[in-house]
Amino acid sequence: MFTKTKSFISEVRVELYKATWPWDPKQKGMKRYKELTDSTIVVVIAMLLLGGYVALFDFILINVIHFITRL
Repeated sequence: MFTKTKSFISEVRVELYKATWPWDPKQKGMKRYKELTDSTIVVVIAMLLLGGYVALFDFILINVIHFITRL
C-alpha cells in the first residue's frame, strides 16, 4: 500500500516539474500574474458572450413556440 502511494507521489512530482505556470517567477508584484489575469479576462468575456447568445436564442425560441401554440 505504501509503495503505491510513494510511486504516485513521485509521478505527480515529475509531472508538476513538466508543467508551465502562468507567471514569471522572476517578476514582482501584479506584473507576475499578467498572463493569468489576461487569460481570466478572456474567459470571463467568452462566458458573457456565450451566455448572451444562449439567452437570446432561448428568448426567440420561447416566443416562436408561444406564437405557434396560440394559433
